[in-house]
Amino acid sequence: MADHLVGAQKKALREYPDAQNGERRGVSLHRPRPRTVRRGTFGAEMIPYQILTFNQITSVGLERFPRARYSVGETADRPDAILVRSHHLHNVAIPASVLAIGRVGAGTNNIPVAEMSRRGTPVFNTPGANANAVKELVFAALLIAARNVVPALRFVETLAPDTFHLERQVEEGKHQFAGVELRGRTLGIIGLGAIGSIVAEAAINFGMKVTGFDPEITIDAAWRLPSSVRKAHSIEELLKHADFVTLHVPLLGATRNLINAQRLAMVKPGAVLLNFARDAVADEEAVVGALRARRLRYYFCDFPSARLLREPGVVALPHLGASTREAEENCAIMAVDQLREYLEHGTIVNAVNFPGVEMGRESPFRVAIANANVPNMLGQISTAMAHAGLNIHNMVNKSRNEMAYSLVDVDSPIPSGLIETLAAIDGVLSVRAIPAVP
Repeated sequence: MADHLVGAQKKALREYPDAQNGERRGVSLHRPRPRTVRRGTFGAEMIPYQILTFNQITSVGLERFPRARYSVGETADRPDAILVRSHHLHNVAIPASVLAIGRVGAGTNNIPVAEMSRRGTPVFNTPGANANAVKELVFAALLIAARNVVPALRFVETLAPDTFHLERQVEEGKHQFAGVELRGRTLGIIGLGAIGSIVAEAAINFGMKVTGFDPEITIDAAWRLPSSVRKAHSIEELLKHADFVTLHVPLLGATRNLINAQRLAMVKPGAVLLNFARDAVADEEAVVGALRARRLRYYFCDFPSARLLREPGVVALPHLGASTREAEENCAIMAVDQLREYLEHGTIVNAVNFPGVEMGRESPFRVAIANANVPNMLGQISTAMAHAGLNIHNMVNKSRNEMAYSLVDVDSPIPSGLIETLAAIDGVLSVRAIPAVP
């Protein structure tokens, strides 16, 4: 560890003793661990970054960590970053040395994002990397539902093997499984992000009418959306007219039980509900009630539960949404690349708790600072750098809700003591020097 960081680390541990276990009340540890042994200037020997992995991450992604600069494994004494898929980190003592967490997937409800924000630690995810895999499974479910494939298969399994009776049973029984064609039917999509938008495009190519609802739609997502998608002004409006409804929203406080008994009472009779987002987005009791009342014809989901097992009308798959080789590789590659960009350059792309910040290097001497989004932070930071005799060559600062983040390139080596001075500014959550990679 660089000598000039030791003081800040000790000061933080005195003021926040729980930080030794990765916990902290209020503001987080000013504890970035520089990767270069610094003897007055940048250079000297390189100490590999330590990446701690949870779950099995495909080697196609892990191989993107250069072996000379990274140590990757399921154990690490002082990990610089965590790479995780579905493992729950809420009950894990995340070390204070962790600078970032990369989620190999889109949802981050298995990660203590709020606590990481208080530490000044970004949490990255991989939106869109598994979108095609989910889209294709959604359409498999749509086709299976439309043609009553599941009950038809169950019927065939009951047939006697005798040839004469078999043919007769097939002819007599097939009529009860007559379905509908997707062409001309209305698909309601709740959530028009990376997955919802390509589901909409595929549905239009199938000849379906598409109605969408997403009050939080981003500009990028709106540009991706086919122009023929009709905008619903409420979930209730969408449910009244859709033959099929598919959910593509993250699990947040506002989306928990988004589909509930009150809303299902408004659904078009005989509609099919698909949930390949998160289990708790739909209230299971309300869904079962709607199935038994024949308001819903089928409920397709990716989340088996004791309540849903053996319930007629429910088709629950074992978390297959992103379970393709291509999706796992895409997610791992994206997560690894984002972690590397952050560790080596301070770049923020696809962090769920930080603003997006990118700045091309124009100097080998860079400082990254995360702080509370309050007045006069930039003034204090630039003043501290001026007192240290540094000239700011280039700088970018962006904010997102209560979080702000800055990258600062300076023209000369960062003097001993500056990082500790910046860390001592009230409201600074984390600060680190990022030397250029040799």
